[in-house]
Amino acid sequence: MQEEISLGELAVRFGLTLRGSPDSKVSHVATLSQATPGSVSFLANSRYRKGLKDTRASVVVVTAVEAEGCPVDALITPNPYLAYARIASLLHPEFHASPGIHPSAVIAKTAHIDSSAAVGPLAVIEEEVELGERVEVGPGCIVQRGAGVGADTRLVARVNLYAGVRIGQRCIVHAGAVIGADGFGFAPDRGTWVKVPQVGSVRIGDDVEIGANTTIDRGAIADTVVEQGAKLDNLIQIGHNVTIGAHTAIAGCSGISGSTTVGQRCMIGGMVGIAGHLTIADDVMVTGLSLISASIKEAGSYSSGMPAVPTRAWRRMVAHLRKFGKKER
Repeated sequence: MQEEISLGELAVRFGLTLRGSPDSKVSHVATLSQATPGSVSFLANSRYRKGLKDTRASVVVVTAVEAEGCPVDALITPNPYLAYARIASLLHPEFHASPGIHPSAVIAKTAHIDSSAAVGPLAVIEEEVELGERVEVGPGCIVQRGAGVGADTRLVARVNLYAGVRIGQRCIVHAGAVIGADGFGFAPDRGTWVKVPQVGSVRIGDDVEIGANTTIDRGAIADTVVEQGAKLDNLIQIGHNVTIGAHTAIAGCSGISGSTTVGQRCMIGGMVGIAGHLTIADDVMVTGLSLISASIKEAGSYSSGMPAVPTRAWRRMVAHLRKFGKKER
């Protein structure tokens, strides 16, 4: 059974204004529509306001404006989603493996593994690997020769770190991620291709999260770099020698071609394609399905994907586009 915590303690711990009983207790989070007594819910988007009036949650995290229509106790803050994230982390803490090495793991003699680290079943730790304090290497992970993982970082399961990859502290790398595979480098030779050796590596900063089945290629000469605090969703492809700036967030199925630099605090939507050898400025937002084929030099929001419309309307739009620029007969 989950431990209960009082609303008064939540308010004090997270700097929230409580409207209601400080002695009321909660134990879990839930959506407005599925909440029951003991639940914490939140309202951060006005589109879900209709769920507020019928909620059975014990408390809802809301703004001061939304609190006026809240039928239950309220924790009031200018940023409900952020406060909810912190409360949810408290009520639903992550499981952490106990220190030690599973008997089925394969560990090279020259690997250095801190005594507080945990290495799970069927993991492989190769020569000269360094695992820092409280590192967790989950089932089936492979950490290849000379790679290093900083303190409190977690490789969830089946993560493959290639040789020489360096990961910072407090990172999370989700299942199936591959970091440090060869970049896509081939020199043409009279209709055939000659592989260009990829001799760089990958450097991941502190507090980075990398989603399931995301791939980050090693550099051709210099390293591929993901700076501190960046958040990468599932199924993202990062090409060789790309740099992702600090605190940038990239949504799923996006692809960034080689030698492109993405600035700090950018937000890249799902299925965005970014061509190679470009520079994206700091504080740029790119909406989903956009194609970026030229550098972006100024902060702001950029789009190129076209939202879906009924097929007949789409055909008329295409017909007009085909005529665009043609000389009148």
